[in-house]
Amino acid sequence: MKLSVVILNYNVRHFLELCLKSVEAALVNINAEIIVVDNQSSDGSCDMVSTLFPEVKLIANSENYGFSKGNNIGVTQAKGEYVCILNPDTVVAEDTFEESLKHIENTSKIGILGCRLIDGQGQFLPESKRYVPSPSVAIKKMLGFTDTYYVKTLNELSFGEVPVLVGAFMLVKTNIYNEVSGFDEDYFMYGDDIDLSYKVGKAGYQNMYFGKTSIVHFKGESTLKDKIYAKRFYGAMQIFYHKHFKSNLLFNTMVWFGVHLATWFQKPPKSVESNPNHIVYVSNASNERLKKMFGDKFTAVSQFDTYSNDTEYILDNNYLSFKSIIEILSNTPKNCNATFKILPKNSNFIIGSNSSKSRGAVIQIDSN
Repeated sequence: MKLSVVILNYNVRHFLELCLKSVEAALVNINAEIIVVDNQSSDGSCDMVSTLFPEVKLIANSENYGFSKGNNIGVTQAKGEYVCILNPDTVVAEDTFEESLKHIENTSKIGILGCRLIDGQGQFLPESKRYVPSPSVAIKKMLGFTDTYYVKTLNELSFGEVPVLVGAFMLVKTNIYNEVSGFDEDYFMYGDDIDLSYKVGKAGYQNMYFGKTSIVHFKGESTLKDKIYAKRFYGAMQIFYHKHFKSNLLFNTMVWFGVHLATWFQKPPKSVESNPNHIVYVSNASNERLKKMFGDKFTAVSQFDTYSNDTEYILDNNYLSFKSIIEILSNTPKNCNATFKILPKNSNFIIGSNSSKSRGAVIQIDSN
């Protein structure tokens, strides 16, 4: 078997459904398997997977083991030559895995391959390519200086080596993953992708960023960016430093202040309210239920050819491919405040996110 896609889920049932539909579409021409590991969700995720995706291997954990252990459990069941660690709040294009596998197989000494991530409004996510966050780099980032944290010397559409990739999408040979013992289970959440990238690099492999394929990462779905997040994230950095950097009194003091400053000054994200003046449904078929929901705001078009302010676009996956949806998001002009939702194929809800810093929205379509 060529590829195993491992998706760790925790209480994001609708985003997981959309993700799985995109992954299935992307694996049509690949000898592959999908493994969903559920960390004791309470939102019906497991029932949804069993009902809608019977071919998916479902591992229902009896407790929430966190990101590292949950993914490691999935990889132990993987039969593929390659494994892709994928977040449930992502959407991949139909050619994502084919193009990524082509590049990883044609590049010698490659460790992990990452790709270009955009949020639900098409904005590039700079954490797609990062430097190793040494204490000085982390402190600069906390102060707002990100040039030494994000790799800005490599264009977001390019292909090249970077030290750290993001755990939302990591493609790696299964034997390399096992060689470095996978994710370090001392991390419950956050820091695990930095640690794995660092270990793979130390083992003599190159981590490569592949910017010519893009996926959507809605972010903020399994956890919100609040003070608890800050404490966990910088606590994870503390674990990372103690594992990989020489410790001394000055070092420990810097880390202590970094963690506490982050938790003291971190503010909860503001919810992004959206009240568009127009709703444009992009499809080749009418949808009377959506028309009834949105009333006079609603317009249906069969061709997407413009971006308008104060407009929300509902992209019908029954009509549009995942690749074309990702391209529409990616091409959004920076000065445009248009928002987007996706109607997954054969689903009764629309879904999306107006910000990478807060939870997305799931809107049920009235069946009456």
